[in-house]
Amino acid sequence: MVFLQISAVILVLLLTGFRIAQEYQRAIVFRLGRFQSIQGPGLYWLIPFIDRQQRVDIRTKTVDLEQQETITKDSVTIKVNAVLWFRIITPRDAIIEVADYNKAVYQFSVSALRNIIGQHSLDEVLREREQINKTLQSIVDSTTEPWGIKIEMVEMKDVEIPSAMQRAMAREAEAIREKRARIVKAEAELEASIKLTQGAMEMEKSPTALELRRMQMLSEIGIDNNTTTIVMIPSDFTTAAKSITERLAKPQNA
Repeated sequence: MVFLQISAVILVLLLTGFRIAQEYQRAIVFRLGRFQSIQGPGLYWLIPFIDRQQRVDIRTKTVDLEQQETITKDSVTIKVNAVLWFRIITPRDAIIEVADYNKAVYQFSVSALRNIIGQHSLDEVLREREQINKTLQSIVDSTTEPWGIKIEMVEMKDVEIPSAMQRAMAREAEAIREKRARIVKAEAELEASIKLTQGAMEMEKSPTALELRRMQMLSEIGIDNNTTTIVMIPSDFTTAAKSITERLAKPQNA
């Protein structure tokens, strides 16, 4: 009877040693305080009262870096927040090499974000976000690598600029647009003047073409009924008309 009781107790103890880890979990097993093995996923067994385990989730985690107020290289105070994605690639190091890997990743990422913003001007922060994200990812990843953690991506979500600076940037953008408009207008006027000069040179070679153009201009002006047009006839025309009249009058006097 006693043997059966002892056997039942031993069986229960053996059964209590079974554990199950999900597909996305790994169990770091310590035997009498020393690292023993990594178990999972699936069913595994621990020696009761001897082995201890600590589970880690190896799925990609998302960390929202809270908004940070920092100063850019050109002394502009801005507020920046970002999102970081990381996952554990070496569960043993994530537990043994760092006390709290979640807190460690968060704190170092926040510090690196503030430092990298301080190395860039405001224009660079706004214009080169992708490059800054890659640089930040590389910096954080190189630090967390000994912890068995891989930084997959870092993305700045929002850059908050002071209202006074926003107004100054709006005025600058307006001035740039006005400058471009004036340049385009000047280029158009230059091209038009070149074309007019070429046209004038061609008309100069043919007085008839010049007079036809003048007549066409008069017809365009006369479209408006409220317009009074005074036509100045060139002296060449009057001289030619006078000559023709004199020639026609001579035979009649004879």
